[in-house]
Amino acid sequence: MSSPDKNKVLFMARWYPNRYDPMPGLFIERHARSVSEHYDMAVLYIHQDEELKNTAFEIEKFRDKELFQVKLYYRPVQLRIPAIGRFINFLLYIFYSFKGLLLLEKEWGQPDLIHVNVLTRIGAIALIHKWLTRVPYVITEHWTRYLPHMDNFRGRIRKAVTRLVVKEASAVLPVTDNLRMAMESHGLTNKNYRIIPNVVDMNMFTVMDWTMTGKKHFIHVSCFEDRQKNISGMLRVLKRLSETRDDWECVMIGEGIHLERLIDYAKELEIEGKFVRFTGLKENGELAELMAKTGFQVMFSRFENLPVVILESYACGVPVLSTDVGGIKEHLTDDLGILIRSEDEEELFLKLNEMLDRYGSFDKNKIRDYAERHFSREVIGRQLAEIYREAI
Repeated sequence: MSSPDKNKVLFMARWYPNRYDPMPGLFIERHARSVSEHYDMAVLYIHQDEELKNTAFEIEKFRDKELFQVKLYYRPVQLRIPAIGRFINFLLYIFYSFKGLLLLEKEWGQPDLIHVNVLTRIGAIALIHKWLTRVPYVITEHWTRYLPHMDNFRGRIRKAVTRLVVKEASAVLPVTDNLRMAMESHGLTNKNYRIIPNVVDMNMFTVMDWTMTGKKHFIHVSCFEDRQKNISGMLRVLKRLSETRDDWECVMIGEGIHLERLIDYAKELEIEGKFVRFTGLKENGELAELMAKTGFQVMFSRFENLPVVILESYACGVPVLSTDVGGIKEHLTDDLGILIRSEDEEELFLKLNEMLDRYGSFDKNKIRDYAERHFSREVIGRQLAEIYREAI
């Protein structure tokens, strides 16, 4: 049952943990949970599911003390003409979004506010819902598609609809100021832009009292998509580093579409197993321990907004060596790590050497305190609650 003494806020999410992958949009779920102390929270997530065979759609419901979650999986059409199939599946997404919304409202009640997560189609649904019911909506955006060197925010209709959706929102909440500027450069104007970073579970990620023995080691955590993360460039630098010193190991954590190719490249460079170790996907406590028991984290991305793994490193008191892309520099000062130029392999080599020699000079408690003050559940929850109060 819903809470009768709290206003209702419904998260509608384009990305969200689902039955096939627990990782996409995990940061969205954390946003929803962060504000559950202040509002009665529900989540609606729609997922295209080619595995459905005997039914057109399935609904999963989950309820705990913080969230009521409804996940609707629907079977897409498969046609010989791909363009027509994509259009029909887009209409099916809209149809099942409204179907899921009606089913959720029947059990939970009508929301006082909708929080849209990731544009554009969910924003259009929230806009139509606003026209029909006068329920306002706010938007959180995470997508890098608006950044200057990206080329996947295209199409006159898409752009026109997105501009209208953004204009009619009660607030727009990008995770970095850099993303705000990128959105505004595309004509996505709103009088109430507010920057709300992602949430870090400060209880899971903690500063650990430990002593590094043997080789110095550092980590890289990512989705292993090489176009964005430039892991191949990092591996080339690590090969060069292995030729000048042998007192280190880089632990690469995660999985993704280019993982096997990158493992093969590390073998070709003759550093896999000697200087570079791939662990595959690690989650929850296992990931938190790996992040806490390391010297520093390194990222060599070509583009980003503000990766959650950087914030999680801070929660462990661990400094970060990262390229100066997206909104990273908004939260990476000299007390927290080192910034370098994107794709500058020479600078990465020099700064890796520097970090290996001085990572111990960073104040772990000061790094942890920064994370507490900027990314903790309590801080983000209060910020969202105030925005919701104004919108409602």
